[in-house]
Amino acid sequence: MTALRSALFNLFFFVSTFLLLFPGTLVRLIAPHRVLGFAAGWARIELAALRLICGIRFTVTGREHLPADGPALIASSHQSAFDTMVWMLLLPRCCYVLKRELLSIPLFGGMVRASRMIAIDRAAGASALRSLLQQGEQAAASGRQIVIFPEGTRAEPGLHLPLQPGVAALTARLGLPVIPVATDSGLFWGRRAFRKRPGTIHVALRCPIPAATSRRELMDRLESALSEPVGHSPLAVENSVGLGADRFSDHRSLSG
Repeated sequence: MTALRSALFNLFFFVSTFLLLFPGTLVRLIAPHRVLGFAAGWARIELAALRLICGIRFTVTGREHLPADGPALIASSHQSAFDTMVWMLLLPRCCYVLKRELLSIPLFGGMVRASRMIAIDRAAGASALRSLLQQGEQAAASGRQIVIFPEGTRAEPGLHLPLQPGVAALTARLGLPVIPVATDSGLFWGRRAFRKRPGTIHVALRCPIPAATSRRELMDRLESALSEPVGHSPLAVENSVGLGADRFSDHRSLSG
């Protein structure tokens, strides 16, 4: 049954994403300022399908660590494609740091450009860092909430990759505290995994690390916060949290 549900979700995900790219392109051309809202609608559809088809819900704790308005810097662990969608629902003006190769995908790349995400050429070395800082300053100045995955790529649950130095440089340049976020999304929607395991994904926002923290201490504290376990084991998860209509009514916690 899990395999069948996973197959149905995968089919729905790819077909719906492909089809939505066409109206999304019209939005990009006619009203580019609405692209972020369109992307949030796409994420809402896919996460609702994830719940209805695969029985995967999500819960978010620690939203009190997010500022009520204006720029923010979020450094999240990255285990699943889920992590690239959920922040579109949690943040009003989400700005992902992502790999530049995504810009070359037909239709999708145009949506990424229109949404003014921070695209980085990971093979460019020092110039990639300069680009990250420049684009990060522009995003923060316009009140965007920047989401960066400091491990640089998706990691298996329990595997903690070395953190990339860009997050510390970005924190220092922007003068913003960095908000660590730990997740166990890979237990349910694994990296390159066909099967989706039913349960509840936990997204835990930790206490912000001040921008004035030394680089070494910041990286140590961030690594500790990202590696701290969240939720329960996959066998003990309760499937009791739904994607209700009131998911945006509580600014301190959100369930999906």
